[in-house]
Amino acid sequence: MLILDTDHVSILEWAHGEEYARLRRRLDHLHAADLATTIVSYEEQTRGWLAYLAKARKLSQQIEAYRRLHRHLDVYRAIQVLDFDERAAVEFQNLQHLRRGIGAADTRIAAIAISRQATLLTRNTVDFEHVPGLRFADWTLPAS
Repeated sequence: MLILDTDHVSILEWAHGEEYARLRRRLDHLHAADLATTIVSYEEQTRGWLAYLAKARKLSQQIEAYRRLHRHLDVYRAIQVLDFDERAAVEFQNLQHLRRGIGAADTRIAAIAISRQATLLTRNTVDFEHVPGLRFADWTLPAS
């Protein structure tokens, strides 16, 4: 199984540019059951879109904010969303004890991936390379 980190979901949500094209080409070869994201990514992005909406003062800004929020919802409707469950919580506690210096949300995402024996697709390789037992890759980079 492959799990999309928040940054990879954002790339798919915006649907433009070279990173999107490279990611989309690679994902198009997968079965839907082999691809997921996490409830943590959903939380991170939803908080961002709700903050964006709260700042919209003009009616035209509010219309655009709601349009973007709806697009965000559509992206998450189309993909399996993995829970932060008991298995992930155990991994999370183990990772927290290691004090690897990454944020709680990233640690939760890593814990979900480890608990599912999945590969995390992320551009955040600098932080995630310090997480023992985590398999990760960046599918936005050109193939080598």
